[in-house]
Amino acid sequence: MTSNKKIDIDDVKADNMTDKINTDNGVCAAGCRVPDMGQVYSGIGGQAVLEGMMMRNGAKYSVGVRKPDGTIEVMEDTYISMTDKYPICKAPFIRGIFSFVDSMVLGTKCLNYSATFIEDDPEDADKEPGKFEKWLDDTFGEKLEPVITGIVMFFSFALAMVLFVLFPAWVASFLKPFLPHESLLGFIEGIIRVTLFVIYIKIVSRTPDIARTFQYHGAEHKCINCVEHGLPLTVRNVAASSKEHKRCGTSFIVYVMLISILLFMVIRFDDIWLKLASRLVLIPVIAGISYEVLRIVGMYDNALTRLLFIPGMWMQGLTTSEPDDSEIEVAIAAVEKVFDWRKFEKDTFGIDFQENDAAGEQ
Repeated sequence: MTSNKKIDIDDVKADNMTDKINTDNGVCAAGCRVPDMGQVYSGIGGQAVLEGMMMRNGAKYSVGVRKPDGTIEVMEDTYISMTDKYPICKAPFIRGIFSFVDSMVLGTKCLNYSATFIEDDPEDADKEPGKFEKWLDDTFGEKLEPVITGIVMFFSFALAMVLFVLFPAWVASFLKPFLPHESLLGFIEGIIRVTLFVIYIKIVSRTPDIARTFQYHGAEHKCINCVEHGLPLTVRNVAASSKEHKRCGTSFIVYVMLISILLFMVIRFDDIWLKLASRLVLIPVIAGISYEVLRIVGMYDNALTRLLFIPGMWMQGLTTSEPDDSEIEVAIAAVEKVFDWRKFEKDTFGIDFQENDAAGEQ
């Protein structure tokens, strides 16, 4: 039996990820009886943006941004995904494709929103718009932003396909005469792909803006881990939580790369153009399988899912960083805008935390 005893948020503190709630004999630090359930799926997810974080819960999403004056701005809106609009899109092995598209569209929209809070250079503000800018504004009007967003998404996706899909296959093809077994080409191609991705992450992480974005990425994971382990959402508890999370998009990319290695070791073509074409054609198949693996790993906590999480956890070591308290405050504000964590923890862990301003608790 679990207790719905009402306790103060300050009574429960987390010192590390392995001892968030002292469940010896089923009793938490505040004296309330809780089940030893490990991590429990909450259904929320998010994405780091410029100086902030997006958090999504079903159709609702919020974006929290730390403004230049130090205050926190949080907006709330709704986004109806393709899987909600069209039931067929929820079918296993194809829902991952549509979920990826949805995440790209919503993620870009939230990035654009967060960019509006970045202070412009005073000298640029005084400049008259050029002829090309005027033509774009006159031609597209209010539709200019979605048009630019679509163009940026297209070229970003195309560049990623060339760099991380086609280029490794092309380079690996030159090694064919030196390999005893042709199946090794798929393995080497995968190693090249992973190496390129790691180098890319290492390079972009050196820029200050991306480095801070990786900190907000860590804050996003910490918030979700905090509530999914039955802890009140306070700065102290979030800071003590893990910055790696099973449902992270980075893990999805890792699964895509690993599954592509297995698939391309079996599917082989002598003609280089057929080989390159097969890489592009099979992307939806690989993405669909990878999403199902990510979904299983994210929804269940057992020995197998923890084992499958290891590669993603390693890669998240590159794409997440430890956030400071000010970044955690933004993340908490974004979470609380769309997710009632008190109700979740009461229903899941049987703990009824008193109503406090969690973001202000230390």
